[in-house]
Amino acid sequence: MKHDDLLASNCAIERSGAVLGERWVIAILRAAYFRARTFEDYQRKTGIARNILTERLNRLVDYGILERREYASGPSRTLHEYRLTTAGIDLYPVIAAILAWGEKHTGLINGAPTELVHQTCGKVTHAKVVCECCGEELRPHDVEVRPGPGAEHPAPPWTPVG
Repeated sequence: MKHDDLLASNCAIERSGAVLGERWVIAILRAAYFRARTFEDYQRKTGIARNILTERLNRLVDYGILERREYASGPSRTLHEYRLTTAGIDLYPVIAAILAWGEKHTGLINGAPTELVHQTCGKVTHAKVVCECCGEELRPHDVEVRPGPGAEHPAPPWTPVG
């Protein structure tokens, strides 16, 4: 199965993976959460080759994760910035969970290179997946997976918005 074929799957994880699983996408999202805005910001914070960065930013815009906004226009070119959309902001818990997993399981023997500080209470925090109803932490053995309303009537392939 080709990577983009996952967009036609009737599985939310596979569809998400088709976009988020592309090389460099997580690095671009990290840069966005760390306040990158312009193409140059993203290039500097990620080190991605300019042609690849252009393609990935365009794909994230096409899928509604980033929004391209004009911020300067001149006779030779127009400059844009790339901002997180609601869908992009909704990915934050996913990225925070990847950060927490990486701190624990990727050999950072001298401690985490970054910390998430909750501005409301001022404490260092880590992502945690909890039940939205009772607040209990969710673990794989505590969850039953069963067919949902879309199981019998698959959605059409996910396509870019742009």
